[in-house]
Amino acid sequence: MAQSKLTIDGRELEFTPGETILQVAWRNGVRIPTLCYLKDATPTGACRICLVEVKGARTLVASCALPAAAGMEVSTDTGKVHTARRLNVELLLSSGDHNCLLCEANGACGLQALAYEYGVQAGRFLGMTQTYPIEQDNPLIVRDFSKCILCGRCVQACNEVQVNRAIGFGYRGARAKIVTAGDRAYHLSDCVFCGQCVQACPVGALTEKKARGQARTWETSKTKTTCPYCGVGCQMYLHTKRGKIVKITAADNQGPNFGRLCVKGRFGYDFVHSPDRLTTPLIKENGSFREATWGEALDLVAAKFKEIMASEGPDAIGGLSSARVTNEENYLFQKLIRSAVGTHNVDHCARL
Repeated sequence: MAQSKLTIDGRELEFTPGETILQVAWRNGVRIPTLCYLKDATPTGACRICLVEVKGARTLVASCALPAAAGMEVSTDTGKVHTARRLNVELLLSSGDHNCLLCEANGACGLQALAYEYGVQAGRFLGMTQTYPIEQDNPLIVRDFSKCILCGRCVQACNEVQVNRAIGFGYRGARAKIVTAGDRAYHLSDCVFCGQCVQACPVGALTEKKARGQARTWETSKTKTTCPYCGVGCQMYLHTKRGKIVKITAADNQGPNFGRLCVKGRFGYDFVHSPDRLTTPLIKENGSFREATWGEALDLVAAKFKEIMASEGPDAIGGLSSARVTNEENYLFQKLIRSAVGTHNVDHCARL
């Protein structure tokens, strides 16, 4: 056991071989800020915000990328550490157009939070920076490279989490940016619009187009629910303002999706508030529909089923189930058709 322990801020902590200093610290309630670290992805040490002191090391080290070692003595809360972090935040803040007042990520931006924590004011390092037009040619995602801090989280989310391999780093030096193959727009690339890059972005470089201008972060409420599009049961959060869905994000650390969503689960919520959506059962009488109660509608359906079964037999009835309900609801539906109606004429819209 003595060989699987290290010291962080005077506390002797156990670790599992392969864990980084950052993972050990977080698991034991020690706060180390970071902008580039992404769970389940290869650590990169790109943002240099998680710097810590390690006894015997010549320089500060990135805790997200350095594996824990037996006997290691780590300090996370020293003047040297905070001076370096503050400088790196200031450099990132000066590297682009981070106008927090108008930014869609205001209130949910990791860089903004760290700048406030360390009292950083942009201006000391302002100089030549690359300016890019905002890309909003597709209906789902807006890319604003002037706010990109090149943390690489979107690249990891695309390549390592979702394994779509649609984006990566392009160019070099001051011209470096996140690109698709051939530096094309999203809608002309191999992007499948799962939106994982949007959820991974810690700043306002990637935002959902439909959500822009709909609500600030502090104006929304989060409700955990199950995605309605298939039987997998992906867990997600509805971000709502005044009862209206503003956007959807995946629920982290929750199966079966563990922070992932497809394009339909993340962006396909327009039907919820569609003016064409039926919210009341309708019964057709004399060539036109009238509104009815659920009890009245279900009684009519049951009566019609009985008439058909009596005159034509149960095999004259068939049931078609939906992929947009849960597995349990699909099971109950086929049980209704097979047991109550008495036929095996039941199918599913996603079978093929």
